Amino acid sequence: MNTTAEKNNIIRDLEREILSLQGLVKRSGTHPLDIGLGSIENAFPNQTFPVAAMHEFISYSREEAAATNGFIGGLLGKLMHHGGACLWIGNKRTIFPAGLKNFGIDPERIIFIDLIKPKDILWTVEEALKCSALAAVVGELTELNFKESRRLQLAVEQSRVTGLLHRYNPLVENTVACVSRWKIQPMVSEAADGMPGVGWPRWNVQLQKIRNGKPGSWQVEWTSEGFSVKSRPLMRFEKFELLQTG
Repeated sequence: MNTTAEKNNIIRDLEREILSLQGLVKRSGTHPLDIGLGSIENAFPNQTFPVAAMHEFISYSREEAAATNGFIGGLLGKLMHHGGACLWIGNKRTIFPAGLKNFGIDPERIIFIDLIKPKDILWTVEEALKCSALAAVVGELTELNFKESRRLQLAVEQSRVTGLLHRYNPLVENTVACVSRWKIQPMVSEAADGMPGVGWPRWNVQLQKIRNGKPGSWQVEWTSEGFSVKSRPLMRFEKFELLQTG
């Protein structure tokens, strides 16, 4: 057998094994979930949004937090499309439940849990992630260390629930076990057909980290049809410059 072919086969087998250990491949008999992120999905391993995984979102202002919640709402609409409820856990509810209808979500399918102490929020998020009857869990917290995040990732690998962590104004952007790190910034919307008023939500979406994938930055708009990607991802040197100056 050709030596080069043997090496390529070994590399592919190792890649599949590593992705499997990290919970980033679909199980037999299942179909990839279409999140509707268009060209952004090329950044993910296997070109598929990682479910049964933890995703980290970071924001530093109220405007960024609102944009992040909107983007999370769009993801939840897809994650909950085939059934299941969602637990949204935090200490200050910053989202208007009725507004979730804009993202295709019936508000009654989301259970809000408001707590005071950060340790209680973290404990509740971990326990919720163990419940396989849920489609997703959203946790609003500030600080998270690697050991804590590892426990959350292990929980979703068993339950197959998708976890979305929104960290508002953390002291440091430390390394955690989440498979991705996102930053969502608001952009000026454009009213359709020159009509007055506010148009569809539009965001600058930065995928700063994706395990076994390719980070990038895109302009994304939410419309009645779902996510609409408006621009290409950044190249490697562009991403580096963005992280250095941002």
